[in-house]
Amino acid sequence: MTGTVGVPVDSCGSPPGRSDTELWRTAAGGDHGAFTELFERHVQSVWNHAYRLTGSWASAEDLTSATFLTAWRRRAEITLIRDSALPWLYTVAGNLARSEHRGSGRRLRLARRLPEPRSVSDHADTVVDQLDGEDRLRQVLALVAKLPKSQRQAVELCLLGELSVPDAAELLGVAEVTVRAHISRARVRLRAALEEK
Repeated sequence: MTGTVGVPVDSCGSPPGRSDTELWRTAAGGDHGAFTELFERHVQSVWNHAYRLTGSWASAEDLTSATFLTAWRRRAEITLIRDSALPWLYTVAGNLARSEHRGSGRRLRLARRLPEPRSVSDHADTVVDQLDGEDRLRQVLALVAKLPKSQRQAVELCLLGELSVPDAAELLGVAEVTVRAHISRARVRLRAALEEK
């Protein structure tokens, strides 16, 4: 298939570009343009993953920025799985989200010690309706955080991060059947925990 100027395009309609491996190698040498290309290629997927991990648009934006900042700082150390940067980026985002979750837990405990402010009724009812979906996502994410480590990692990579089972297995250093088993067990636990609420 060719574009309007005779440039070959892939099935998505974009000109074929350099692979992630080539771009990481070039970026490791300090090429900002190569890193920018990687950023543009993967920023939407990382943001989506960060949103699934946090349940908040603002937190997802912060987490996405922190993930790419970490990628830039550690670009010379990155090992890609099957020529894709996404598994590594998803892992970084997951680690950063867990660190932030621990920090927000400490802040929440501190905030509970403060006296309750007086409430003023305003457009709260409409805001509450809009936030119900985010609250449900936060509940699920809190339950995911309580899963055993192996199940949590499989869920974060495959269900929240939309990584394929083979890629997750390679990243985690386990067999594909093990990843599938972890996901299956995690779904049972999550379903049971949600039914109790």
